[in-house]
Amino acid sequence: MITLEALNALPSSEFVATLGGIFEHSPWVPARVAPQRPFATRVELLEAMRAVVQAAPPAEQLTLIRAHPQLGARGRARVGLTAASAREQHRAGIDLCTAADWARLDELNAAYHAKFDFPFVLAVRGHNPASIIENFETRLGNDAAQERQRALQEIGLIAGYRLAELLA
Repeated sequence: MITLEALNALPSSEFVATLGGIFEHSPWVPARVAPQRPFATRVELLEAMRAVVQAAPPAEQLTLIRAHPQLGARGRARVGLTAASAREQHRAGIDLCTAADWARLDELNAAYHAKFDFPFVLAVRGHNPASIIENFETRLGNDAAQERQRALQEIGLIAGYRLAELLA
């Protein structure tokens, strides 16, 4: 944990390194807000980072979405899973799925990726396997533009949770 005051005082490279995990494998987000320091509140910092994501070119947004792991990945698919993602999925009970839930998650991941060409992103805090599956099924009905925006919103929620855990 770090205080916002200490975070604001860090050299840019350390600021970026400290916040590098807030947006999955995307240190460009905190790098772009570093010049805006100092931030008065955690929410102000979070909103600045979310604004950077929304203002990014579509190709960069897509790269950010694709940096997220497959939800409910097992075996070799878990290799690139960050500690934060693993912790979040564990808290949501993904590790305790039934065989039927695993099979359904595998089907949904495949259908979702085939339709949108990026992984399903959901801020899983407060969810369980059943609600995750329900979200998957509902969101498969979205069109590509809706789902891209929804994925970015979910990424913003994930960032908010991660930032709250990081800052004292």
